[in-house]
Amino acid sequence: MNVLMLTDKLTMGGAENYFIKLENKMTGSGFRFYTAAGGGELTDKISNKHNYMELTRKNHFLNLWRLTRHINKQAIDVIHANSLRMVLYAGCLRMLAFNRKMKIVYTKHNITSLETFPKLFSSLMNLCVTSIITVSEYEKRVLVQYGVQEDKITTVYNGVDLEKFPFTEKPQPEVFKVGILARLSPEKNHSLFLDIAATMKDEKDLHFYIAGEGPERESIQKKIQKLRISDRVTLLGEVQEPHQFIQSIDALMLTSEREVFPMVILEAMATGTPVITINRGGISEAIADGETGMMVNSHSVKAFCEKISTLKSNWELRKMIISAAHQKVVKNFTSKQMVTRTLKQY
Repeated sequence: MNVLMLTDKLTMGGAENYFIKLENKMTGSGFRFYTAAGGGELTDKISNKHNYMELTRKNHFLNLWRLTRHINKQAIDVIHANSLRMVLYAGCLRMLAFNRKMKIVYTKHNITSLETFPKLFSSLMNLCVTSIITVSEYEKRVLVQYGVQEDKITTVYNGVDLEKFPFTEKPQPEVFKVGILARLSPEKNHSLFLDIAATMKDEKDLHFYIAGEGPERESIQKKIQKLRISDRVTLLGEVQEPHQFIQSIDALMLTSEREVFPMVILEAMATGTPVITINRGGISEAIADGETGMMVNSHSVKAFCEKISTLKSNWELRKMIISAAHQKVVKNFTSKQMVTRTLKQY
């Protein structure tokens, strides 16, 4: 069976890292894998470059023409789309290649703009897509509510490469380091992260780190200056080795407005870094409050501050959470499990 995996671009992000992970790990008797994507900083991480096609980000007609030739030449049986745009591409390619038997598999990583119109979204899924992979049971329930046929949907959890995110025991820190690793964009709600840092700025044994790049960088810098917390918050920019950043902090925090199931949570659990997170999307399928992490149900500065203080002051609780979280990842959220379950969808 010949499989073509598509994604928009190979810039730093959860969906893009998922694509790279699959490309690196996908092996199976009787399968041959091809990939195509717009370029980006993750392009160098493609392992099978002889089977990779770089797409232009601007000329969609050229992309479709090149992909149609590629599909016919390689006798592609399955297109695995990793974005809604690539689902639309796949629908066009199936017609252009005159191959209506070609399967379209869609892994839904993010909340899409088309979901503002649930009936239109569900119609597209039901008509064009052979099977849908959701990364959480929560997201599966949402799609069923939209009207997507339930028998099309399978949950395959994201998986951590335990070799790239090894478990590391942490000593009792002199300064407790709280970090956020996310694109600097509105939905990640860095404003709340800064409000929390400002509320706790008098605690000298506490420091906050922001890793990532994006359109909100300037507004974040301005707010840091406005709140007078430049001595308490460090803006690191893009990090090339996420596992090193995650291992270097004592707690990973998520303050997002919305999430599906962020990969960074599982990576932190794998490395032995406790998570303090808002309860959104499928996060509760990995994090149980006080057991495998710390969970906050609303965007409350006070609630987040209390969780940080508890984790910082209670060494025994922290050790218990670290151990339970790591065990849960090993049991349910490894890249090997993800690859095995994904292959079954083809």
